[in-house]
Amino acid sequence: MSSIPEVFLKIKSQYSGFNSTEKKVANFILSRPEKVIYSTISQVAEQLEISDATVFRFCKKIGFKGFQAVKISLAKDFNEENHNSYINKKISDTDDEVTVLHKVFQANISSLNESLHSINPKNIKKAIDFLLNADQIVFYGNGGSGAVAMDAQHKFLRLGMRVSAYTDNHLQLMSAAQLGKNDVMVIISHSGSNLNMINLLEFAKENATKTIGITSFSKSPIDEKVDISLNAISQETEYQFEAFSSRIAHLTIIDALYVNVALKRKELSDTAIQKMRNAITYTKI
Repeated sequence: MSSIPEVFLKIKSQYSGFNSTEKKVANFILSRPEKVIYSTISQVAEQLEISDATVFRFCKKIGFKGFQAVKISLAKDFNEENHNSYINKKISDTDDEVTVLHKVFQANISSLNESLHSINPKNIKKAIDFLLNADQIVFYGNGGSGAVAMDAQHKFLRLGMRVSAYTDNHLQLMSAAQLGKNDVMVIISHSGSNLNMINLLEFAKENATKTIGITSFSKSPIDEKVDISLNAISQETEYQFEAFSSRIAHLTIIDALYVNVALKRKELSDTAIQKMRNAITYTKI
């Protein structure tokens, strides 16, 4: 697994929150990191037809002291041979079937690789602790994220835990209003700015319910409101309107939580899984 430049991770995790000028700087760094390494701030600003101060402010926004710090980080982490695995290759109308296949797979692989490097290990441990000690766990999501929530319920139900999932907003509100301080609310949202999910977090705050957020962008409204945030990094191609690669990353985060919880309550998990398997035998000929 290749090492991913820290600059790339910080840009991609915040990309949705950039304005048009900031996206211009971000795209330049992502697509031409080797040029950034050997350029001055004035040369980059001139190339993009913006001011030196704009480039400097962008570097500060993504967590660096300035342009020089970005250059040093890129020089340390960037490997030109692996650059193709970092950048997102857009799907073109002229691509043949096999090319599309490769680009879609590469986008998903890159999303998983980058998400693995971006998730805070301490947050994973805290999330597992929340789940292990919860009276009940409820997963919430809309649209594609709703499918991830349903998958999470399917997995954790195997462990004999009290778990549910809601994708309808009215049912979500009814459920969230009844959660308490010993329960855990897991919010799944690609954008991290879904208003329905933000409203659920208001109920959680009122009821002292513990909250975990799984999103694709750091510093999103949901990311700022939850107790624990687990951020994937999205690798969307032009034709992936439904945030396909982020969904794969979110599913994988759920898998990691599930396996960890199963291992930490192994005896109870093994018993529950066996009961589940026995029950499912009645569905087979």
